[in-house]
Amino acid sequence: MSSPFQLGRAEAYPIPTREAVSTDKAPKAIGPYSQGIKAGDFVFTAGQAGVDPATGKFIEGGVAGQTRQTLKNIQAILEAAGTSLDRVVKCGVFLQDMADFSAMNAVYAEFFPPDKNPPARTTVQAAKLPLGALVEIDAVALIK
Repeated sequence: MSSPFQLGRAEAYPIPTREAVSTDKAPKAIGPYSQGIKAGDFVFTAGQAGVDPATGKFIEGGVAGQTRQTLKNIQAILEAAGTSLDRVVKCGVFLQDMADFSAMNAVYAEFFPPDKNPPARTTVQAAKLPLGALVEIDAVALIK
């Protein structure tokens, strides 16, 4: 009896494709990593901060301003990968100070409204974020 799922047969487990995603509408990587990676039916973004891609500088406005720009940067990467914020299934949020949670959360809800099945999320305080960022966010989204 033949079946598409056969234990022990390597050819039964296709290796997902892996492709880098890059856009000039999000900040350039500051190290040896990609802005995003498409793998199979998903795109994984690198952690993004509230940096204006045109100037390379942090947006003013504290954690709220940086959260808004961070999510715009993620949106640009997702669009370059052929998907969008409404296809995000998981986010990781890293705050320099957990006291900024409410301000970050208010802006986050603008991009992921509570009544629209927002993605799963983890939020933690980090001892220190790259370049002194107040917030960093990464995302995983469906492509198809």
